[in-house]
Amino acid sequence: MQKANDDIRAMIAQHRLRQWEVADVVGISDSRFTVWLRTPLNDDRKKRVLAAIKQLTAKTSV
Repeated sequence: MQKANDDIRAMIAQHRLRQWEVADVVGISDSRFTVWLRTPLNDDRKKRVLAAIKQLTAKTSV
């Protein structure tokens, strides 16, 4: 069975990030982020998470 938000989970793993790092940039707790990932993200949350991943990967590539 496919988990919700597999694309987000894969992106986090691909960039060797931790979920708590993404949650911190989004501005929520790591436990709240885990709850978010249990069901498909709405457009606003998905944009926030993708922006956080982009921000974190920009830091690591410099």
